[in-house]
Amino acid sequence: MDVLTMKELLETGVHFGHRTRKWNPKMSRYIFTERKGIHIIDLEQTVALFKKAYYYVRDNAAEGKEILFIGTKKQVQTTILEEAQRCGAHYVNRRWLGGTLTNFATIKHSIDRMKELERMIEDGTIEHVPNKEASKLRRELAKLVRNLDGLRNMQRVPDLMYVIDPDVEANPVHEANLLGIPVIAIVDTNCDPDPIDFPIPGNDDAIKATKLITSRIADAVIEGHEGRQDAPRQAAPAAVATAPELESKSAEEDKAAAVAVVDETIDLEAEPETEPAVEVETESETEPAAKTETEAEAEPEAEPVPVATPEPDEEADGAVEAETESEGKKDE
Repeated sequence: MDVLTMKELLETGVHFGHRTRKWNPKMSRYIFTERKGIHIIDLEQTVALFKKAYYYVRDNAAEGKEILFIGTKKQVQTTILEEAQRCGAHYVNRRWLGGTLTNFATIKHSIDRMKELERMIEDGTIEHVPNKEASKLRRELAKLVRNLDGLRNMQRVPDLMYVIDPDVEANPVHEANLLGIPVIAIVDTNCDPDPIDFPIPGNDDAIKATKLITSRIADAVIEGHEGRQDAPRQAAPAAVATAPELESKSAEEDKAAAVAVVDETIDLEAEPETEPAVEVETESETEPAAKTETEAEAEPEAEPVPVATPEPDEEADGAVEAETESEGKKDE
């Protein structure tokens, strides 16, 4: 089964690029044609490059590596939040703080501060401080949550980075390149694909298009965590090895069942044939005895039937003829 089909890409508008006057010449190899002043992206390359990125994410997730989702544009903030939470990945959907990767120790300190303020609110400690100070702490917490909520469980620098629109997210892409972190990104016709390790040519502004690709990347992470990519590789040889045995066993079972059915049908057909034979034999044996016993009674009753009727008729006819002859003589 394909991880992404051409039909899905067309339905969500992934093939639409920017206007021709805003294009980046480095994206020319991913552009199919131009229609009414808008570049059309080659979706065949999109499908092939997405499969490459999908399997790379899946394999790395299976090894326990962490991935960071980044998308701060307004139309993709909700998508990044939902899909990252669904697959258990880290995310940044509000603002990228400079040095989040290159100066992670400071960011980690801010994350710890955010958790400390949350504990103060949960256990009621903040109620024992002056109102002015409590209000200041709450504002600080709101700011930290807005920028670092998606990084609260990140204990180290991530191993992978997924970005929507690297032109807007230039800072995180630059930091990832400095640290040697592989970058997977949706690149539109106005982006520079050179800093991206796994570019996915497509529309990075449409909500449906970004939702489709981001959800499939999240599926790759989930599949890697579940370890399902190893199951077919291990099960396939065993299935191939046991297939002939299973086929032979099933063939033998079917043959034995067919033989049993044939035997039953033969038995059922043979039983009625033997019964008439016995009856015929018994009839043939009993017929002579029955005839010898009834001959004396049957023969006398049969004598008068064929012989008695013709004789009176002949005599009557002779008498009639004699009378007619005598009457004729008298008349003469």
